[in-house]
Amino acid sequence: METYHTSEIAVLTGVHPNTVRRYEEWGFLPPIDRASNGYRVFSELNLDQMRLARLAMRISWMGGEIRRTAYQVIYQSAAGAFVDAYECASLLQKMIDNEQHHAVIAASVLEEWLEGTFVEESQMIPLSIGQAAGHLSVTVDTLRYWERNGLIYVPRNPTNGYRQYGTSELNRLSVIRTLRKARYSTMAILRMMLAFEKGQREYLVRVLDTPNQEEEMVYVTDQWLTTLADMNRVLEDMIKLLSRLTVVQE
Repeated sequence: METYHTSEIAVLTGVHPNTVRRYEEWGFLPPIDRASNGYRVFSELNLDQMRLARLAMRISWMGGEIRRTAYQVIYQSAAGAFVDAYECASLLQKMIDNEQHHAVIAASVLEEWLEGTFVEESQMIPLSIGQAAGHLSVTVDTLRYWERNGLIYVPRNPTNGYRQYGTSELNRLSVIRTLRKARYSTMAILRMMLAFEKGQREYLVRVLDTPNQEEEMVYVTDQWLTTLADMNRVLEDMIKLLSRLTVVQE
């Protein structure tokens, strides 16, 4: 059976040797044998587990239940409970599918808004910022943040200077809220809104998912649809690896 040193595991999994040691400390890897000189001796199983942990960590940044489930996959596999780990990975795939579902729905809401078929009704028009926040189930600070970041311009009452949220503003804010709930970044939404303001009406969903070269910082949620598709591919690799480990165990 082939064995590996720490540095070889690091090269094969594309990490620094310290990351391998850290994963061992965190319990991400099964017990590592030691040679007579005290050096770690990694098996093929250790290598596969390291690969699995790296894949799971690519998903864990999403936080919440997704992160907890990704860590469960790692720990269960490290403990040799490959069937349980496989079931957790399948659950994780359903979670990512659900995220994709919400992202696609949000994109369809955007398209309805662009076509003028999406209408957000309110009993009182115009609304104050507090009323608008309550109507949209967000905080006043959230509305101010979106306005401050250029996602929306809100007209003011010429008499008292207070913000006035009419049907147009509520429609736009409802779309922004839907996109944010679907995890599209503020930068992605701003990019799309700026294109809309310039008169673009086609391919805005693509604009939402495609950062500009001029943007100084690009986050994964600036390419949310692409990111989710990548996460699904990562999960497919995880499930294939766990299937192989399960067969080997049997």
